[in-house]
Amino acid sequence: MTIGIHPLHPLFVGEVSGADLTRPLSVAEIAEIEAAIATYAVLVFRDQRITDEQQLGFSECFGSLEHTGGTGISKPSEQRLHPAFADVSNLDVGGEVLARDNRRRLYSLGNMLWHSDSSFKAVPAKYSLLSGRVVVDKGGETEFADMRAAYDSFDDATKAEIEDLVCEHSLMYSRDVLGFEDLTEIEKATMRPVRQVLVRTHPVSGRKSVYLASHIGKIIGWPVPEARAFIRDLTEQVTQPEFVYRHVWRPFDLVMWDNRCTMHRARRYDATSVRDMRRTTVAGDAPTVAMGPSNI
Repeated sequence: MTIGIHPLHPLFVGEVSGADLTRPLSVAEIAEIEAAIATYAVLVFRDQRITDEQQLGFSECFGSLEHTGGTGISKPSEQRLHPAFADVSNLDVGGEVLARDNRRRLYSLGNMLWHSDSSFKAVPAKYSLLSGRVVVDKGGETEFADMRAAYDSFDDATKAEIEDLVCEHSLMYSRDVLGFEDLTEIEKATMRPVRQVLVRTHPVSGRKSVYLASHIGKIIGWPVPEARAFIRDLTEQVTQPEFVYRHVWRPFDLVMWDNRCTMHRARRYDATSVRDMRRTTVAGDAPTVAMGPSNI
C-alpha cells in the first residue's frame, strides 16, 4: 500500500487515499501512516466499513490501547462495547437512544468542550481513532484545533510566560464547567487531578504545541481564579477559525488524530437521533512531568 494525502485545511488535516483498514497492514504501511500523522496531526480515512475487531487490530499497530475501566461514570453493566473502546454514542446497552436526562448522557456532554483525550491521566493519550458507524444528518461534527500552529502564533512574551508552566487536569474540572456535580466519592477518587506541562514538544516533528484542555483547573503556583481566566483566554486564542477544521461525518469515516498536538470537541446534534461513534485510544509513552508524591 502506498497512501496518498489530500490536505483538507491549510495548516493540518489530511484525507488518506489508498488505505484499506479492513486488512492487516505491513510494517512499511504502518510507518507511512505514522509519518503522515506526524505531519498532518489529523488523518481522515473514508468509507472504512470496519468491524470492532478490525478497528482494534488497526489501532494496536500504533501501540498499547487504553481501556475505559477506572475513569468516568459508566459501570461494566452499562458498557455495550469491548473495554478498549470509548463509547461516544448516545446508545444504551440495548441499542436504544439514551433519555435526555440520562446520567451518562449528561456526563458525556463534556465531549462538547475543547479537550485532549486522556489529558486527565498521568500518562496522557497518544492517538485517538474514531469510527462513525451511524452518523446524524445534521450537526454532530467534530472540530479539531492545531495546537502547533496556535503556539507558533504566540508572541515571544507569551511563549516565555507559558514555557515552564504545569497545570492540573481532572474530569471533575471539565464536568464542573457544565454544572455536572452529581459524582459519588468513588467516582471522584478515579478523577484525582494529574499534572501536565502546558508546552509540549512533539517527539517526531520537533514542533512545540500548547497542551490545553477543558480538564485544566489549576496552574501550579498560580491563584486559581487567575489561572482559570488565563487558560480561558489561551483557549479562545487557539480555537480561532484559522486554527480549526470542522469534520462533517460521512458513514464509515474513520478519523485518527494526535492528542499531543491537537484539541477537539463534538458539536451539538438532535439527541433523539441515533449516533453510533466508537473510539479506540492508543496510550501514551510517559508522563509529561516527573511523578512524585506531590503529583498523586
